[in-house]
Amino acid sequence: MRSQGSKAGTVAELVQARWGDDRPGLWFEHEVLSHHQVAAGAAARAALLSDLLPRSAEPHVGVLLDNTPEYPLWLSAAALAGAAVAGINPTRRGPELARDILHTDCRVLITERVHLALLDGLDLPGVRILVTETDAYGELLAPYAGAKPGEVRLRGVEPGPDARMLLYFTSGSTGAPKAAICTQGRLTAAGLSLADHFALRPQDVHYVCMPMFHGNAVIADWAPALAAGGGVALRRRFSASGFLADVRRYGATYFTYVGRAVQYILATPPSPDDRDNPLRLGFGTEAGAVDAARFEERFGVRLVEGYGSSEGGAAIQRMPGTPPGAIGRAAPGNDLAVVDPETREECPPAEFDERGRLLNGALAIGELVNRGRTAFEGYWRNAAADAERLRAGWYWTGDLFYRDADGFLYFAGRTDDRLRVDSENLAAAMIENILARYEDATAVAVFAVPDPVAGDQVMAALSLREGAAFDPAGFAAFLEAQDDLGTKMAPRFVRVVRQMPVTATNKVHRVGLRRAAFCCPDPVWWRPPGQCAYRRLTSGDVEGLLAEYAAQGRDDVLGR
Repeated sequence: MRSQGSKAGTVAELVQARWGDDRPGLWFEHEVLSHHQVAAGAAARAALLSDLLPRSAEPHVGVLLDNTPEYPLWLSAAALAGAAVAGINPTRRGPELARDILHTDCRVLITERVHLALLDGLDLPGVRILVTETDAYGELLAPYAGAKPGEVRLRGVEPGPDARMLLYFTSGSTGAPKAAICTQGRLTAAGLSLADHFALRPQDVHYVCMPMFHGNAVIADWAPALAAGGGVALRRRFSASGFLADVRRYGATYFTYVGRAVQYILATPPSPDDRDNPLRLGFGTEAGAVDAARFEERFGVRLVEGYGSSEGGAAIQRMPGTPPGAIGRAAPGNDLAVVDPETREECPPAEFDERGRLLNGALAIGELVNRGRTAFEGYWRNAAADAERLRAGWYWTGDLFYRDADGFLYFAGRTDDRLRVDSENLAAAMIENILARYEDATAVAVFAVPDPVAGDQVMAALSLREGAAFDPAGFAAFLEAQDDLGTKMAPRFVRVVRQMPVTATNKVHRVGLRRAAFCCPDPVWWRPPGQCAYRRLTSGDVEGLLAEYAAQGRDDVLGR
């Protein structure tokens, strides 16, 4: 069943289609708003924004909020007005936070009391700050309560598909985050495509627990709900312990995930009634085949791994016959190839053993590029970053993949998560998939530690199930039993963490892990050169290692 407005070309049209719809459309804690109330609230905020923004200013509004009703209200308001929302990351601090707001030319910033302290002392010239859930905010909105969708537009121009809708920051391992542009047309197309692909219906409830300043929550969860006419249930911040209770409370049928969220949910204590829930589908990235199978077995919910670069430059679509572990084939309009970034030659197809394990990873893994037309719309005022993405007429995703003989694509990690051990290229994600079989581990991250002489060594961070203690002999025996663990893949160092450090978008904080390396407060186990057994790393070992780096003139590579 297609929803009213499903042929729309803009987000504004999708919002207008909900006017007069009195079905419940937005849930948050103990609050429920109808679709009509959401559309009316968006119209009021659009009218307010039109009066607040100087005519000469860029039509951008910054949103520094948790997942509260104000977030989708301002997304909808921006769409109606022909403005763009810049999602501001609340984990940024000081000058970096100010830089994000000013870089995206936000003259209005929407925030809440819980985040006001982040703005103390920041120099934000020309930026008007509105604080939700205050008397002043309510008084400011009151005169616009009768506004209707489409009545007020910035500069009197109806927003078209090319109107900027989102400026969302992409996380990188180096340099300041880049603000990727997403237009109303691209966001609408993404919402309609996902709604159609997953047969999403008006009666579906989309659980939004990933942060809305990130593209995943807006593009893959909120937009398809709007396109299908479904409802949205918000969680202020992701909570593994609150996940199942929320799903039951709101009757959620669909959710999205990124990074390690699935692992955290699996780490919660199991219950005999875990499968008693209304969910029918989870869509996201980087859950891993092992955890996806565990999730389906425990909760009875299928997880579909997808891939679409945040910037819109490449997309992979799952289809019938997709092998286990694969994401799918190139989506229509994409000419995707896996290439060696140095030679720009296409990598050979992957070879597997009888159990489906990759045999020729060093040759088959390369960077995914789109050699055809791309939906990439650029970064806001960052020509250098645009040029880095578009090289030699191709869109370079920055992600590692391998392809089988039938053209199915498998994710192998990020290009900056590649390790070079004894002149052999390894992908961190491939090693993680193997270590995820270790039964005591609830989360695994693999990253490079510079070798004292040249190249890298493999380091792993493990979060263990409650009550488990790291058994060095047992872990070594586990590694020995993994016949697809290459001779260069076994971790030299193992850091045992109470909880895996993650970014605000629930992706592993690899930059922090790499920066700390083996000089960290957590217990670290290691295999000294020439030894197979793991033993506890001591302060004397650390001093010896640092001396070795210094002797080789590589003490700067640790980033200390």
